[in-house]
Amino acid sequence: MATPSAPAAIPSSSSPAASGVHASAERILVLACGALVNELQAIVGVHGLDHVDVECLPAKLHNRPSLIAGAVRERIARLQAAGRTYSQVLLGYADCGTAGALDDLCEEFTAKSATGGAPAVSRIEGAHCYEFFATAQRFAEMSEAEPATFYLTDYLARHFDLLVWRGLGIADHPELAELYFGNYQRVVLLTQTPNGTERARITEYARAGAERLGLPLEIVETGYGDLETALTHVAAPRGRSVIAQVPA
Repeated sequence: MATPSAPAAIPSSSSPAASGVHASAERILVLACGALVNELQAIVGVHGLDHVDVECLPAKLHNRPSLIAGAVRERIARLQAAGRTYSQVLLGYADCGTAGALDDLCEEFTAKSATGGAPAVSRIEGAHCYEFFATAQRFAEMSEAEPATFYLTDYLARHFDLLVWRGLGIADHPELAELYFGNYQRVVLLTQTPNGTERARITEYARAGAERLGLPLEIVETGYGDLETALTHVAAPRGRSVIAQVPA
């Protein structure tokens, strides 16, 4: 079985700051979890959203969700200091364990935007990415059918060893597998990838992960779900797209 490489770095060479070209306030910023970079690139490309700039924060922030809102605030401030200003920012996050902190941030920025002091900021509806990929109703149905489900996205399947097995300390302490997953009944892969070679590869990673957990695997094709809906709702094609990450 092939082994996935570590998560790829998000390109920074196309950053407006790096090239000396500053984004105008007419452009839209998507500030997202790094786990969504492939999906966001695909949506931007398919829909011709050439005026959308995408910035990604480290996916590992999900291990400490209390830090997400602060990281979002800091990144927006750094972009403004670099001369990159936006009238609208879509956060590529659901609540994601922030206990409402992202909602508070959105409300604060959007209130300030009325006087031109800040961009209007919104996030994707839902509790987490599993919900917005599957869409709320479909995820609720799956959860009701089997509450004891461990969900994977394509990103988590690709990096199961890094983010789950090693990330949760199971590699060093195998006894933790039973502690964490002993009550689960199944693994569900919510896949964003259509049938093809890459889909087969992701399925192989997910199946290997499920086997390590001693659980059966089910596969549900979701596409991009409400991530695509939210992005296309706030955007219309014009200008040029930038997929970038400001250096830490």
